Amino acid sequence: MATQLTADHAKVSLSAHVAAKGAEIFEKYGPHIGYSELQAILQDHTVVRYPVELAFDSSHLNPGEFAYPAPNGARPEEGFTLYVHPIYMTQLSVVPLLALYQIVTVNYGEFASHEDAETFASHALGMDREECYQKICELADQLGVGIDPGTGMGGGVRPMHEHSHGGGCGGGGCGGG
Repeated sequence: MATQLTADHAKVSLSAHVAAKGAEIFEKYGPHIGYSELQAILQDHTVVRYPVELAFDSSHLNPGEFAYPAPNGARPEEGFTLYVHPIYMTQLSVVPLLALYQIVTVNYGEFASHEDAETFASHALGMDREECYQKICELADQLGVGIDPGTGMGGGVRPMHEHSHGGGCGGGGCGGG
């Protein structure tokens, strides 16, 4: 008798895969992943599925958004430009966290959630998922956008499957939502 797979099965499978890929990054590039290691990770197609170029440019970001991987064309194979807010140019040590959080969108597209992004980044950086979430919130708070009471998230990043603003944490802090 064939087993009927459900959306829940797919979510569990994706979550496990995201965690494994994050752990693979930690094993290969850790334990400390700084800006130079991030550059190598972005070129490693065993962990980043499509080409990604990093750019400190807020002109492609929504107000209060800290980063977003914009597709370079109609097909993912054409690559992405990961736009990071220029405020973080003076804080290069935090850019790997912001970038790794966004890589889930590059690798998995609309199937990825913010939970998957937290799992991927936390495993890649060898930290607890809650600690990762709190650090993302603190960094997003620097941009001064409040938390969305409907999602518990705010201005840090876009939802993984939308082109509208939202996702992540924002200026209101994460502890209050």
